[in-house]
Amino acid sequence: MTEPLFATKLPETDDGTILFSVPFPAELNAETLAALKAMAPIILKQPYAIDYIHSYGQDSPFFAGLANGRLLGSIAPATGYTYATPRGHDMATGQETDWVDLTRRPAAVHAFTVCYFGSEEFLPECPYVLALIEFAGADTLFLGRLLGLDPHAPTVDWIGMRVGLRFRRNSKFKPTDVYFYPLGAKEE
Repeated sequence: MTEPLFATKLPETDDGTILFSVPFPAELNAETLAALKAMAPIILKQPYAIDYIHSYGQDSPFFAGLANGRLLGSIAPATGYTYATPRGHDMATGQETDWVDLTRRPAAVHAFTVCYFGSEEFLPECPYVLALIEFAGADTLFLGRLLGLDPHAPTVDWIGMRVGLRFRRNSKFKPTDVYFYPLGAKEE
């Protein structure tokens, strides 16, 4: 007898999820089939990963700036309205905005909160301080992490505090590539 041209069985591997000793009746009949309705659900925990490809589109210069130690905002050419968080178009006129460098502008804490819980990426850092940063000449605020302060001892004295900005050495091309720290008297 010759082997068929195509395999009639799927290859068996030991990768992925394997569950041993699954309770199931040895014989199937009307009674055992009816009893399956009362069977406890099988619950599995398994890792799930996906490669997600997306584009930053018109915000690509913002992320390229972060990777190169620059914080870019947007400015509406007609009105001069400056967005600390980049926008492709002015909210009032709909006009396309231009890029503006905020990196060396004086910055201060406008408001802050202490986060005691965060997404999976930030759980190891909890609690951490998240602050709205006000840049000189910008009309909107920038949201970022504020490091170098004790999140267990927050104080309203932090509001108005001058801050500097730093960038991750190895960019992850995320908004968290930039973070803020309190400026000392010598740094101001």
